[in-house]
Amino acid sequence: MSPRSPESGPVKIAPEPPDSSSVEDTRGEDLTPLVGANVRRLRVKRGLSLDRLAKASGVSRAMLGQIELGQSTPTINILWKVAVALGVPFSTLLANPVAPSTSILRADSARRLTSADGTFSSRALFPFTHGRVTEFYELRLAPFGVERAEAHAAGTLENLVVALGAVEIRIDGNVHRLNTNDAIFFQADVAHEYANPTKDPALLYLVMRYADQIDGNY
Repeated sequence: MSPRSPESGPVKIAPEPPDSSSVEDTRGEDLTPLVGANVRRLRVKRGLSLDRLAKASGVSRAMLGQIELGQSTPTINILWKVAVALGVPFSTLLANPVAPSTSILRADSARRLTSADGTFSSRALFPFTHGRVTEFYELRLAPFGVERAEAHAAGTLENLVVALGAVEIRIDGNVHRLNTNDAIFFQADVAHEYANPTKDPALLYLVMRYADQIDGNY
């Protein structure tokens, strides 16, 4: 999804850099209104003005306003900045309010977030029904693809295993090469990158654990 054109009403914002990742849902579902409603709900709940959230997140007031109104689809990196500033897990910004007791996540109707260049995709292996402090993802990296991640909230941990192919995980200036079946556990509250240095696709599984329970999440 991309920002709507001026002719459709909302103001069009400047495009993100080429390596930015947009919040794209491969099912064709428009996530923009849901994200906007969640950002506004959490901001108001915490008693934050748009100006204060802009200062805390490093995202402009104008951009935040457009996100809340559903007039702009944020990039994944922008959502991470907003989530950190609000003190919530990333998934909380994509969460629906109702949580069924049992959920089956069919592969053919999966919600995937895909980078703008198509080289990286992330599939949540849990229902987006509410925020939680533990999240489980399937990650795919195309040959020579690179995904750059902002520093997450303090104390966030990532545990990642390579199911297929080989990757490099770059953490705070250090490069860790992982082959098939290798795993890594690291503090994710610093900038980090997932890179596929080979000509073959890579498949990874990631468990992310946030430091604290927030708003009754688990």
